[in-house]
Parts: sequence; structure tokens; C-alpha cells
Amino acid sequence: MSGRIFLSSPDVGEREEEYLLAAVRSGWIAPLGPDVDAFEAELAARVGVEHAVAVSSGTAGLHLGLLGLGIGPGDVVLTSTMTFAATANAITYTGAKPYFIDSEPDTGNIDPALVRQALEQLADDGESAAAIVPVDLLGKAANYSEICAIAAEYGLPVLADAAESLGASHAERPAGSHGHAAVVSFNGNKIMTTSGGGMLLTDDAELAAQTRYLATQARLPLAHYEHVDIGYNYRLSNLLAALGRAQLSRLDAMIGRRREMRERYRDLFTEADGVEIFGGDDDENDNFWLTAIVVDSERAGWEPAELSLALAAENIESRPMWKPMHLQPVFSDARRVVNGTSEALFGRGLTLPSGSALRESEIERVHGCIRAFLEGRR
Repeated sequence: MSGRIFLSSPDVGEREEEYLLAAVRSGWIAPLGPDVDAFEAELAARVGVEHAVAVSSGTAGLHLGLLGLGIGPGDVVLTSTMTFAATANAITYTGAKPYFIDSEPDTGNIDPALVRQALEQLADDGESAAAIVPVDLLGKAANYSEICAIAAEYGLPVLADAAESLGASHAERPAGSHGHAAVVSFNGNKIMTTSGGGMLLTDDAELAAQTRYLATQARLPLAHYEHVDIGYNYRLSNLLAALGRAQLSRLDAMIGRRREMRERYRDLFTEADGVEIFGGDDDENDNFWLTAIVVDSERAGWEPAELSLALAAENIESRPMWKPMHLQPVFSDARRVVNGTSEALFGRGLTLPSGSALRESEIERVHGCIRAFLEGRR
């Protein structure tokens, strides 16, 4: 069988090798170093914020961002139900409780109207939320114009989970620049990678300083080791930051490649009745991290799982869209405001190989398998 084709494998080459080798030869092998400082400055400039703190993962960034905003035990944090578990896990790490909000049908992102409904319900119950954590789904930024306006009415900070949206934008502002702070991810499958890693982005100097402090084991600046707070080993290493700098220099080209694949999928499914490119009517400002289809099985005559099985038979990865957090057993008792949208997207959606590292022969293999499947269902 041919080699496996993944949804989004790392796109690395000679430039990454050059940057990484230079970092090794510099002697800065231990955590932190000049590449970390440069990576933070370069990404902050790219996104348009004053401060950036490189950390070991996007999850670590969310955890520290929440702590820096004062989130703790007993607090209620509104967040998207259509997300990966890391978002909800980070909230739980602080002792707070996630309150899940359902999605807009066209984008899968958190529905501002339901955010307001949840806040009103909390107020009616004599309660309040402590923060809002929207999630940018599959490379499309959430509607921060409305979300931040609602948050301002209630005096709430917004911590944007932009793990999937680096390079996208909303209202002519880059993803990662919205809210009180934002967190991006450099996991191996993201739009750009440092193998593992993430970064907190903010204009708040105090929040950035607190994040940096907690991420380095809350060590005080003394000759000996002195600690008055519980800290975390959450900083990014200099070697991985060097890899990230190389990736950042290629980000626009990688987004362009994924945009091209989105268009090719759009052409491929044009004649397929009951199949739509997810979020495709308004994707000009996306980063095209993953392309997904949404299938109306009654019209199409087939289920997404059937196509997934056909792809798997050819050693090609595909995956349903995120299973909503309110359906996850670990969060079965969490409060939620749901309208059925995220559950429908989970049942009807399928993500397809979208990585910028895909070779033309691999793209043709994926498309050939899909064409054969569609022809067999006509």
C-alpha cells in the first residue's frame, strides 16, 4: 500500500534546516535564547500586538492566559462547544467551569446571539461569567466584532483561542489580535509548526509579564531559587523557536498552497449534489488550515463516514469535524446553550487532507479516490 496521506503534516525543508542548524551552532541549546526573543518579536509584529510570550503549547498559553486574567476556582468561562478538548481542559486546569456555547451554522464558530443568551440566563440566576474564550474553527476567525462588544457590555475579558487561525483575519485585523489576549498553536499539524509550541499575544504588558513569569516556574529574579507562587515549566526552547522563525518566514506561501487546495476541492465537488465546502461562501479571510465538506446525505445518497472509509482503504486520513464538548463524557455535566448546529456539523462534516506539504502526486491520489467514490454513488 502507498504511504499514508495525512490531514496536515508538517511542511519543513531547507530553510527550517538552516535556521535550526544555526541555532545549534550558536550554543543556545538550553531553553530560551536569542531565537525565542526574535520569534516573539517577529510574530507580535506580524499579528500587530505589543507583546508575545512563546510557550510549550497552545494549551499552556490558554492556561496561563486564563490565570493572568484572574480566572480561578468557581468561575464560569463561556467557550465554544465546537472545539478540541484543549480549550475546555485549560479552563478546567484553573478550577473554573466551562460553559459551552453552540455554533453559527455557516462558520461553526461560537454564536454571539447564544453568548448573549447565556449571559442573560446567568444574570437571571444571580450569577455571572468571568471570561469568554471563543475558538477560531478550522482557520476561520470568529465574529469578534460582536463577541467583544457583548463582552464589553458585561465587563468581561475575551481570550481568543486562535490555535487554528494564524494568518486569517476578521474585520481587517489579523487573527490573534482580537480580545484582551489570544493564543496560537504551533503543534505539528497546524498552519505552521515548531513541532510543539504556542504563543500568547496581547497588548497588555502586565499580562505578558505575568505569563512569562509563571511559564518559567515563577522564579523570582534572585541569585538563588526563590518562589512565592506556583509556576509551570511552560517556556518554548530556543531550538524550536528557530524552527518557528523559519516557518513564519514561509507562512504566506503555505497559506497560498492551502488556498489552492481549497479551490481544487471546490471544483472537485461542484457536481456532487448535497455536498458543500464548509464555510466556503465566505472564506476570503481564512487561513485554509483544513478544508472540510458538509454532506446532506438525503440529497447526496451517501454518508460522510462512507467516503471516509473509502479514503482509509487507500491509506488517506480524513476525520469528522470536532465532536462538540457538550457531548464528551468528561464534560457531560457542564452547562451549555445549544441549538443543534455543532452536533449536526459533527454528524455531517468531514475534514480532508489540506496540508501545504502535500505533493502533487498525493493530491491526485486523494482526488482520484474521491472521484471514484462519487462515480460509484451516482
